[in-house]
Amino acid sequence: MSVDILLASGRRAIERLMVDECVIEAVTGSSTDLETGEVVDTVEQVYAGKCRVQQGASRGGVSAADTTVGEAHLLMLQWVLQLPVLASAGVRAGHRVRITACVHDPDIVGRRFTVRAEFAKSHATSRRVGIEEATS
Repeated sequence: MSVDILLASGRRAIERLMVDECVIEAVTGSSTDLETGEVVDTVEQVYAGKCRVQQGASRGGVSAADTTVGEAHLLMLQWVLQLPVLASAGVRAGHRVRITACVHDPDIVGRRFTVRAEFAKSHATSRRVGIEEATS
């Protein structure tokens, strides 16, 4: 059996587990609302479709890091997002992720993340990216 056939079979198998959905956007610029002073990002959609999301784990539990931004104390939670390899080309660090549907855990719907890490390999069955959520 050829590598191409095995890889296609593996991709079909993992994509059957991708029952959630997300939207990934790249910030392309920003503008300021002259009446409110609010800065609004201009975005371009990079990917929309099926995915699989899970919280990253480290030794002893969930992967998280404390950080301080200005005077705000934030807990940064590490997650892993799995996407179809061919459909999600172009997803890069810095892009924004929003989970739009999660079949088995409604608490994940609406959560927002930033892509922080890109992983790649020649024979990937899914595109895995490290995503981070800032909580207070």
